[in-house]
Amino acid sequence: MPMTIEDVAEAMRDIDFCTLATVTEGGAIAARPMSNNREVTFDADIWFFSSTDTRMASDIAANPQVGVSYQGSAGIKGLLGAPGAFYHVEGRAELVRDKAQFAEHWHNSLDRWYAEGIDTPGLLLIRVRATRIHYWDGEDEGEVPFRV
Repeated sequence: MPMTIEDVAEAMRDIDFCTLATVTEGGAIAARPMSNNREVTFDADIWFFSSTDTRMASDIAANPQVGVSYQGSAGIKGLLGAPGAFYHVEGRAELVRDKAQFAEHWHNSLDRWYAEGIDTPGLLLIRVRATRIHYWDGEDEGEVPFRV
């Protein structure tokens, strides 16, 4: 049975760390590990905190097309020799500088990187709005239909 957006969002929420890839000024692909802080919603949005002085922020400002990849644990399928779960999101990123949005998406675990919380100078919230989601779960694969 094909996965729904709700199935994928639930699975991605359980995978804290992912890889966010951007397109650089020269057209290369740059990727870095990110935590989604379990902020994946049923409307296909993914939220990340970052800083305005990062290459990622300048890449997104110039070209908002991004990719986000998740690898889930193999679980019982892995014990049976099947590969684990993988999810790839293609989407458009938006740089958000609104403190009200910072507060809405803040998690105490972020204090480790942003000592002044939502008042940290240069704090930035990245919203990735999915345009396509592909999954591989064991030997099942498919694209998820969702509303954009």
